[in-house]
Amino acid sequence: MSDPDGIADAGFDDWLDALAEGEAYFLECADGHGSLPPRRVCPTCGETSLEERPLPETGTLETVTITHVPTPSFENDAPFALAVADFGPVRLTGQVVGMDLEDVEPGLTVRPDVGVSETTGERLLVFRSQ
Repeated sequence: MSDPDGIADAGFDDWLDALAEGEAYFLECADGHGSLPPRRVCPTCGETSLEERPLPETGTLETVTITHVPTPSFENDAPFALAVADFGPVRLTGQVVGMDLEDVEPGLTVRPDVGVSETTGERLLVFRSQ
């Protein structure tokens, strides 16, 4: 569970558990639109029949922002790189960890992982260089 008090974040904690176990997935409708849980309806076309599909093992960073002055929820994590990565059918947003900030740039191949916020102790989505 992500919350130190033991309260689950509907769908997100299950998704993080799957990622940690090497079984990350995305949801796909019959028209091939990808999304992430928790979803009951495709956000693109409104289809209600969604299937779990394996998330690609690697993605490519599309955008990167280096955060030096964070919100209080991430004050002990700063500075950090926040990025959007393209994983084919879906895009994920997470912190880039395990490398120098000046080396984080669009085009970098990354793999998703589960990290922990230094500020809150909560789990979060991170990217590691491949």
